[in-house]
Amino acid sequence: MMACHRIAVGGIFTECNQFGGAPIDMRWFERYDLCRGEEILQLDSGVVGGMLQVLGEREVEVAPLLYAGTCPGGALTVDCYRQLKTELLERLRAALPMDGLLLPLHGAAVVEEIGDLEEDLLAAVRGMVGEELPVVATLDLHAHISEGMVRHADGLVAWETYPHRDAFSTGERGAKLLVDALDGRCRPTMAVAKVPVITSAIHASTDGDDPFARVMRFAKELEQEERVLSTSALLVHPYLDLRGMGSGGVVVTDGDMERAERLALEIASRYWDMRRELEPEMYTPREAIARGLENEEGLILLVETADCCGGGAAGDSVASLMALLEAGIEQPALVPVVDPEVAGICHRAGVGATVEVDLGHKVDPRWGEPIRVKGRVSGIGDGQFDYSGGIFAGTGGDMGPTAVLEVGSVQVLVTTHATYDWMDEQYRAMGLDPTAARFVVAKNPMNYRMAYGEIAGEIFILDTPGPTPATVRHFDFQKLERPFFPVDADMNEFRPVIYRGREAG
Repeated sequence: MMACHRIAVGGIFTECNQFGGAPIDMRWFERYDLCRGEEILQLDSGVVGGMLQVLGEREVEVAPLLYAGTCPGGALTVDCYRQLKTELLERLRAALPMDGLLLPLHGAAVVEEIGDLEEDLLAAVRGMVGEELPVVATLDLHAHISEGMVRHADGLVAWETYPHRDAFSTGERGAKLLVDALDGRCRPTMAVAKVPVITSAIHASTDGDDPFARVMRFAKELEQEERVLSTSALLVHPYLDLRGMGSGGVVVTDGDMERAERLALEIASRYWDMRRELEPEMYTPREAIARGLENEEGLILLVETADCCGGGAAGDSVASLMALLEAGIEQPALVPVVDPEVAGICHRAGVGATVEVDLGHKVDPRWGEPIRVKGRVSGIGDGQFDYSGGIFAGTGGDMGPTAVLEVGSVQVLVTTHATYDWMDEQYRAMGLDPTAARFVVAKNPMNYRMAYGEIAGEIFILDTPGPTPATVRHFDFQKLERPFFPVDADMNEFRPVIYRGREAG
């Protein structure tokens, strides 16, 4: 019979944007997931649910620490991070001794004045538990993997699907790797290879024939090789500004560093070869609406990816709304806008009231000016909804006080808080049916395919101002080193950077 191990579980999970969005403070985590101690053991979905499933099956004693997860936004405030980090480390210290540690992380979180959250947290954890204790972390496939993260972890296991459907199974994979190592079944040995490709997620689905799908399939096929424990393909979150950013592969082998390096290089090389296919074709809102009106049938989807809450943007852009109003469309249209002030005005006025307001660009005013609109309040609500899948499956979303403002033929979903888009839960929570609309604005770069892919007559990727654009060619990076694609599009060759992990014991 296997010996019973004691494994601690805890982490901080979110994705950040260093070019826009509202700063993340403790209130953000309180609206989503903030579990302490035994509360963690009640989680049965997401990455933590997957971890607990395996640990239960393997009869492992779990030491639950702190798990804090929230919707993407700007950088974490220093006070927020210090509070979460201090509590996690205090709980970790109190749980010692233990046999191993599982950290459900994202990989693209940053802290004001500090920078890379995951590297800082992993370094602090390693400093507390010592060099011998095995540490495995799970990551989003949009993670920025630094050399420090590789140095402080024994294994990094990333999600395999985008849109993200495998948080639970990734938690299972991470837990299995750690427990197998503790049981003496393997000696995790890791290498990471990266190339300077910084692109958006427009062509980064793992379904179908998207270029990133081909890279991911290649990476997962390598798991069939002898002594390969895990492979991951990573498209780095492009809205960070950190040194050493890049996309590529992570390979964990059973004590075979040479094989781990070789296969990680092969993944990164495939990535480099497909880099040009990852850049999308874009349209101004005016162009997209004009082209859409030429199509007499089907829903016209306007993808305003530059204002993606799931990428850390504020969700307060009115670029698409302004273009729809200027075009004088008479067909039904749906547009989401985060504007706490206007949501409050609508709630105070009540259903049926007519209000005239300045809408948009108040949470993050760097990307545009509010527009003056007059409309009828056709609905109000508390903004609560349930996610039907994805990374927040099994949890509720909180838009805060929410209203539907009818401006001509356009129904504007006005929310107080930014929320991650999975399907069309936010619209439907307020009684809005996207299938009955002629134009729908979706503010995400990928999940729109699931919600609207089968019903959309045409889909247009918009070129609008915002911190999550479809290309980063025009971003003013301060820390990211040149050259990198697509800014230096004439690069013909680049030797991947290799990070070597801890030597297997």
